[in-house]
This record gives sequence, structure tokens and C-alpha cells, in this order.
Amino acid sequence: MLEPQAILKFSDVPVPVGLKSLPQESYSFESSGVRVGVLKYRGKANADQVIIFYKEQMPLYNWNLVNIVEYGQRLINFERENETCIITLEPKGNNIALIISLGPKSQISARRVKSPVK
Repeated sequence: MLEPQAILKFSDVPVPVGLKSLPQESYSFESSGVRVGVLKYRGKANADQVIIFYKEQMPLYNWNLVNIVEYGQRLINFERENETCIITLEPKGNNIALIISLGPKSQISARRVKSPVK
């Protein structure tokens, strides 16, 4: 069973112990309650265990699982009121690359069209 790291870039997005941060390949921005980031990590880990880790850990930080897409890479999509978080796992030989993409949710207006567009 994987454990979360003690020091996190975003305090509410856990990272399994044993994965090393790649700061030269990562970025993050935070201002006025808006957060955007792409954080990259690499290390030895079992992809299935990492999937289980995120399915168990993210709800503890008020993230809701949207879906999991597997096609060589694995994408795990989470959301909450105003943010989305996509966890990408890429196999790299005996290692995996973990990419955390965090950003605001799209603010699609819910206005109704009174007459059809012609």
C-alpha cells in the first residue's frame, strides 16, 4: 500500500512516496484563489497501485472521481466545485512518469436560447 509524501506542492493533491519531483519539467501558478499547474514526477511504482492510491486518497481531499481512461497511458480525472485535476501515468521502462495537471473548471454559461439559431 502506498503512502502520501509529507511535502506537497499543492496541499490537497497527494503524491505517493518514492516518486521524485521533476521541478525543471513542472510549473505552477496560484493567484486570487485560482491554481494552475503541471507537476511531473518519476520513479519506481506499480501503476495499478498508484491508481488505487489516487482512488482512495483524492476523496479525502474532497476530490470526486470522474473517470479513468486506460490506453497504454492511464488518465484519472477528478473534479470538485471549481477545479479539475487530471493524473496521468506513463510507463517508462521499469519506472513510471506521473503528471498532475490542475486547473480551474470551465465556466460554461447556462443561458438558454429563446429561439433556434437559423
